[in-house]
Amino acid sequence: MKNRIFGVVGACSFAALMVGAAGTAQALEIAMVHSNAAAQSDQRVKAGFEAWIAENGKSDWNVSYLDSGGSGETTAANIQDAASRGVDAIVMTMADLRASRAALDAAKAANIPVFAADSGYVDGVVVDVTTNNWAMSSDVSVYLLDQMGGQGNLIFYRMAEHHGTRKRGDVMQAVLKEYPDVKVLAEHNINYRAFFEDTSRTMEDFAARFGTEINAVWAPWDEPAQAVVNVLNASGLTDVKVIGIDGHPQAIAEVCKPESQMIATVSQPFEKMGGQIADWIQEIVVDGKPAAEVIPTKTVYMDAPLITKQNCQEYLK
Repeated sequence: MKNRIFGVVGACSFAALMVGAAGTAQALEIAMVHSNAAAQSDQRVKAGFEAWIAENGKSDWNVSYLDSGGSGETTAANIQDAASRGVDAIVMTMADLRASRAALDAAKAANIPVFAADSGYVDGVVVDVTTNNWAMSSDVSVYLLDQMGGQGNLIFYRMAEHHGTRKRGDVMQAVLKEYPDVKVLAEHNINYRAFFEDTSRTMEDFAARFGTEINAVWAPWDEPAQAVVNVLNASGLTDVKVIGIDGHPQAIAEVCKPESQMIATVSQPFEKMGGQIADWIQEIVVDGKPAAEVIPTKTVYMDAPLITKQNCQEYLK
């Protein structure tokens, strides 16, 4: 299927364009561009997308996958590549789209719809399906600070290159103003291209420098939180409280361990995001429905519950 009339109102629908001269359906070409395929969030969106395809018998949907390796520049290049190939739809996962203006313009010029999962809405994207990052951070940040008794020393990890982690860090920064007895011992912006290794290396340094002065660690998502827990265990620092955000299965299992330093995460429905995007592609690209009719807002938020040691058993898979 190589239509180029996305967004044009007319008598002809996308469904009709899928039928060739012989009356047989043509394959749908989709490019999924990952911000970083090593991240579980990207993997889980992909899993949800593929599950929807399998459950709905869409064997004629051909999906190619492009890994940006945590680089905004590579993300832009991958979008440009997909647009140049003339795919029927582009799906973004966890991308920082601020460096992709020209590439998104190229996709728009080619009438290729771009759907985003947790990438932040920018012009040129049909919709971004995500969770409320401000609300998630508010829930888990206040929980951590209250569990500290409103006092003590904190290691503050941030990651400004992604809209979601940036918003979470900004909320934590604002909340800290109301906890004057909590001191930030050190702050570090995680290198997303090697997030686990970078977190491990810097946490080893913090553990050596501050030792038992550390009372808590705030991590912007689950995998850095797990890296922190690993270093704390290796350093014998067991009396430290750690939080993450995402609700990956391994993180929930970690929270459920009574002895673990990880006390909370927030469960994001990444698989549902992938499935929802697939459903929108069916309705908009295949069935030819107007995007504004199918998706009333440019950003769609899904629920994300706080998970603690008190309720984690409900979320174990």
